[in-house]
Amino acid sequence: MIALKKLLSRGPDRGPVDVVLAALAVALLGFGVVMVYSASVIEATVVFRDSQYFLKRQGFYAIGALLLIFGISRIDYRKLRPLTYPIIGLVTLMMILSVVGFGHSGGGAARWLSVGPVHIQPSETAKLGLILWLAYSLEKKRERVKSFSIGMLPHLLMSGFLMVLCLKQPDFGGASVLLLLTFTLLFVAGARLGYLLGLAMLGSVFAVWAVRFTSYRWERMVAWFNMSEHRQDLAYQPFQSVMSFGSGKLVGLGLGKGLQVLYLPEAHTDFISAIIGEELGFVGILVLCTVYLVIVARGVRTALNAEDEYGAYIAFGISVLFGVQALINLAVAMSVLPTKGLTLPFISYGGSSLLVCAAAMGILLSISRKSGSGNARVAFASSGPDPEASAMLVTEASFAPDLTAAPATQKKARERRKPRSGMQPEEAL
Repeated sequence: MIALKKLLSRGPDRGPVDVVLAALAVALLGFGVVMVYSASVIEATVVFRDSQYFLKRQGFYAIGALLLIFGISRIDYRKLRPLTYPIIGLVTLMMILSVVGFGHSGGGAARWLSVGPVHIQPSETAKLGLILWLAYSLEKKRERVKSFSIGMLPHLLMSGFLMVLCLKQPDFGGASVLLLLTFTLLFVAGARLGYLLGLAMLGSVFAVWAVRFTSYRWERMVAWFNMSEHRQDLAYQPFQSVMSFGSGKLVGLGLGKGLQVLYLPEAHTDFISAIIGEELGFVGILVLCTVYLVIVARGVRTALNAEDEYGAYIAFGISVLFGVQALINLAVAMSVLPTKGLTLPFISYGGSSLLVCAAAMGILLSISRKSGSGNARVAFASSGPDPEASAMLVTEASFAPDLTAAPATQKKARERRKPRSGMQPEEAL
């Protein structure tokens, strides 16, 4: 911890980052590599004849994510402002390419773009890109954010377009996260409550329509309602996931000793929390939930202490992104919600998700830094043990009369403080 604090102690002309946030991100990265290996060793051996196939790839992604976190955390987040439109433009272009025929299919959805051996998931980048664009736009329009045509409509159109592209892939979970991010940032920015309630109702109606009138989604919903009847077909994966949590009991079977990796498909990706529950038990899941809760709390704290509204909006958005994805992933693995393709931040296997989470954490750590310029508390900190007391003394000294001044000077000062003739003392005040 001391070495980590020294490494993050200073950025260029700025203060230290939130060490707790940085330590938790690094811990999750390491824990994720271990759990991916534990959850994938059987599949890697059977399919690729290499028990460390997924371990090597996830380890490579984790090293890249670690470098990305530390690199971005040392860059002033305000330098992202001029890059806002290029970022959202690139993200939108990748989303369009993924649905017009250039997308690489996997699991029945064209969610990846193939660039040689690298597979990029545009919907993951869209989440962070939308946060940056909303933060930039809402800060620029903060005086008119309550206006529907300026404060609401442009943001709804942009996020709505990205959500439609997500649904075309199809990626219902990604579209839901984009809607929640938009709603949260508009609420934080001070949009009218009536408009937000209307947005919530409209989003709910659209979600019901998207589920009810899309055959495979409705079949999944019916199977989720009757898991015991569909445990051999559509509900096989969530049923096996629930079995994993039940097998773990209080403290789990032990790391690497889980048996559900033999039955749970793609256990190292979206359902890795089920393997954590089996091998580390209720205690392990409780600790994991606590870690995510602390990350969200420290992120909100960073937003409240941010130096400007732009940083505050970004920090709120990233905190919500981490919290919502972790919550939905765990809820799906426990069959509290129907199956959705959302990863567990920093832990699930996959380069796109891991690198986007790392970039988001790097930006959040950059926002947590404090600049010394213009901060009165920093200025007074060097003058005594109590900055507020020092500030009070300076304030009192500036208004107190100078008792050492010459009598003539004191007389002139008293005359300036006297009310003009014909005026009552109250009127002079």
